[in-house]
Amino acid sequence: MSDEGGEAVDFAYLEGFAAGDRRVVKEVLALFRQSVDAWTPSLSAEAADWRDVVHTIKGAGLGIGARRLGELCARAEAEGPESLPQVRQALAEAAAAIDAYVTRA
Repeated sequence: MSDEGGEAVDFAYLEGFAAGDRRVVKEVLALFRQSVDAWTPSLSAEAADWRDVVHTIKGAGLGIGARRLGELCARAEAEGPESLPQVRQALAEAAAAIDAYVTRA
């Protein structure tokens, strides 16, 4: 699945990075998915740590192949909290893609 085709997560990228080890892929995705609930409350302008959380999400997202999420996080870091709704949406899309992937894997 390619991110270029509109997918929220390029699972082939993660699979390649993990040398095809499905156990590692599932473990990494589970850790990312668990973190989504911890990150989400800080994705508002009122949260003092929103920029740190966005930076963390950017790195984690790029690490699993969620390029669009990473790009939106970089934009939010540069442009400010008005970009946070797009980050929240991309994070939700990545979480949904992970859920679907894990279900069929």
